Amino acid sequence: MTRRRSTPWIHRWSRPLIGAIATLGILNTGYITYNKLFSQAVACPSGGCERVLESPYATIFGLPLSLFGLLAYLAIAVFALVPLVVSPEHKKSLRTSLENSTWLLLFAGTTAMLLFSGYLMYIMFSKFVANYGVNGVCYFCIASALFATAMFTLTLIGREWNDRGQLFFVGAIVSMVTLITTLAVYAPIGRVNANAATIGDANGNAYFLVENSSGEAELGLARHLKQTGAKMYSAYWCPHCCEQKQLFGKEAMNEIPNVECADGGKDAQVETCKAIAPEIEKQTGKGFGFPTWEINGKYYGGRQTLEELAQNSGYTGPQNFQNSFKACRQP
Repeated sequence: MTRRRSTPWIHRWSRPLIGAIATLGILNTGYITYNKLFSQAVACPSGGCERVLESPYATIFGLPLSLFGLLAYLAIAVFALVPLVVSPEHKKSLRTSLENSTWLLLFAGTTAMLLFSGYLMYIMFSKFVANYGVNGVCYFCIASALFATAMFTLTLIGREWNDRGQLFFVGAIVSMVTLITTLAVYAPIGRVNANAATIGDANGNAYFLVENSSGEAELGLARHLKQTGAKMYSAYWCPHCCEQKQLFGKEAMNEIPNVECADGGKDAQVETCKAIAPEIEKQTGKGFGFPTWEINGKYYGGRQTLEELAQNSGYTGPQNFQNSFKACRQP
C-alpha cells in the first residue's frame, strides 16, 4: 500500500499567515491614511514619522501614499483568504482553480510591494535618517516593509512551485514595471519650478512650492505684521503653514515673521516653541499646532485669512487682497 505524503505545515498555514500579516498592514496603512486625510498627527516615539509622512515622498497624485498601500494590503488579504472559504469537499475544482490563480496573483503582488518598500526604505535612510538620525525614522514605514518581506517569503515557501520558469518570468515583468513606475513617479521630486518659491529644511530639501504672486496689499500686511511684533509659529513640513504662505504669495512670504518650530528646519527655534506651547494651549484651549499666530499678545490657531490677520493686527493699509486659498504643490 502506498503511503500518502503528508503536507508540510507551512503549506497548510501559509494562506492564513499571509492573510493575518495583510490585516496588520491594513491597520497600519489605514491608521496613517485616516490621519493624513483628516489632518491629524500620527503617534510616533520620535519626530521621524511625521517628518517622513508629511514629505513629498508620502503623496502620489495628490493622495496619501498610505492609501495605495491600504488598497494593496486589501488585495493581498483577498487573494490569500478567499480560496479558504470554498469547501474542498463540495467544490474541489473551484477551490483548486482559485488556489492556482490567486497564488500567482499573490506572488506578483508581494513582489511589487517588496520592491516598492525597498525603494522607500532607501529614501528614508538616505534622505531622512542620514540627516536627522533616529528622528528621521518612520516606524510605520519600517513595519510596512517588514510586512511586505514576510508576505513575499511566505508566498515563495507556502506551496510547491512546479513551473519555476513561469515564476521567474512573472517576477521579472513585475519587477521591471514596478521599478520603472516608481522611478517615474518620484523623478519630479526635487525639481523646482524656477518661478516658484520653496519651503524646505535646513539641508535645502524642498518640501512645498509657493506659486502665488504677492500684490501690494499682501506685501503691506506682511510688513505690518513684522513691524508690530507678530509671529507665525510653523514647521517646514506642515502643509497648512505652506497654504498660509501661499495666501501671502512668494514675494511677501519672506516678510512674514516666521518662527520655525520643527527640528531640522532652517533657523529652527525648537526650544522657543516648546517654551511657548503651554501658554498657547492655556489661552486657546487646544493643542499647539501649526500654524499658530501670535498677534498683540493673543494666539490664533490654524490657517487664517488675510482679512482676519488684518483685523486682528490693526492693519489699515490696502486690503484688496488678490490671493484666494490654493493648496501647495510639492516639487
